[in-house]
Amino acid sequence: MPRKIHNLHIKMIPATPISTKNKLESQELFKISRFKPLIKKTKPHKHEGYFELIFIAEGEGFHWIETESYQVQTPDFYFLKPGQLHFWQFTAIPKGYVMMFKEEFIDAVKEVKILQQIQQLGDLTRIPMWKDPMVEHIFEDILRVFKEDTRNADDVIKGYLRVLFAKISEHSTDKPSLVENPLCDRFLSLLSQQSPILHKVTDYATLLQTSPQNLNQSCKKKTGKTASEHISAQLILEAKRNILHTEQNINQIADFLQFNDASYFVKFFKKHTGETPHQFRGRYLGE
Repeated sequence: MPRKIHNLHIKMIPATPISTKNKLESQELFKISRFKPLIKKTKPHKHEGYFELIFIAEGEGFHWIETESYQVQTPDFYFLKPGQLHFWQFTAIPKGYVMMFKEEFIDAVKEVKILQQIQQLGDLTRIPMWKDPMVEHIFEDILRVFKEDTRNADDVIKGYLRVLFAKISEHSTDKPSLVENPLCDRFLSLLSQQSPILHKVTDYATLLQTSPQNLNQSCKKKTGKTASEHISAQLILEAKRNILHTEQNINQIADFLQFNDASYFVKFFKKHTGETPHQFRGRYLGE
């Protein structure tokens, strides 16, 4: 039975959880296609275990990524990481490319440079008005190679990816981390998979076969934040996703996020954002 929160007036409506899409077949590691020439609003969704590179040469509308709404400014480029939430609301037919690949597509030994380039991008998500003519040519060439499917197609595509990520990194405002820290990297990957089920550093430390102290120190050294701070940030992100992009009430969201008490969830959210979930939803959605 849903827990009640006093002084929080939320309309009781059915829960509609955020969907997770997988546009890659079970054995498929890479795919590229042109944008579908359609004007339609997609539903908020996340992608399961793959990166997505999007280049829009023409089109108008809006692109929601997590809690931010971006007006399409062509030529527009987006880099979405596994698990990120997004959806489109086009007002003119888009023309461009969508490229998807799993991390396993990049050989950790032979193509280590590409993996390093991806890690160095930090939080970079978008490059609006990217008027570099080479970028569109790279997408078009990759599409051609992908369709031809020759014996060395994967190697050629990875060569193009290295050039593309080098160009993307020129726009990254984050300083690249030169610290090698596999433990923190594994933790951050695990965090996106296990949140919101696990809330404690000890839970992740157990899965990673290390101590909570060691895990916190590793994350602090790599990112400047402790593992505990990363867990809190991920929980807030999951909360914002569900507050904005589902019709769940606050009690239902608290249950989904594995909080034992809904009032504690409200306090947790306000501590980290400065406002209650109800205030946050009202500010964005005008409720």
